Amino acid sequence: MEPKKIYVIQKHYASHIHWDLRLEFDGTLKSWAVPKEPSKVTGIKRLAVQVQDHEKSYADFEGTIPEGEYGAGKVEIWDKGTYDLIERSDKKIVVDIQGRKLKGKYILLNSKLGGKKENWLFFRE
Repeated sequence: MEPKKIYVIQKHYASHIHWDLRLEFDGTLKSWAVPKEPSKVTGIKRLAVQVQDHEKSYADFEGTIPEGEYGAGKVEIWDKGTYDLIERSDKKIVVDIQGRKLKGKYILLNSKLGGKKENWLFFRE
């Protein structure tokens, strides 16, 4: 099993409030925008739209992104911790999250909802 990696969710008050899920992979933070608050219970799936990768240092960012810049709005850390990678493929990522709010086995499943490859589902197993 790989060493523990960075896990963070930032609540982002942009044009629409959403949660940015970030997982450390290959020296960067792979990122997904989750329109509804991530669930702590099993059986509730959330849409997670894959967005651009971010630098690892962004995991600690809290503050306001100025108007006119990409992602303008207030950003706060909603949950943070580490994760263990259980499985990773192009279609499925399984992680064991050890955060303050989210704990346990979570799955990202590339659902391609609406025919869009960036659409995933994020849920607790």
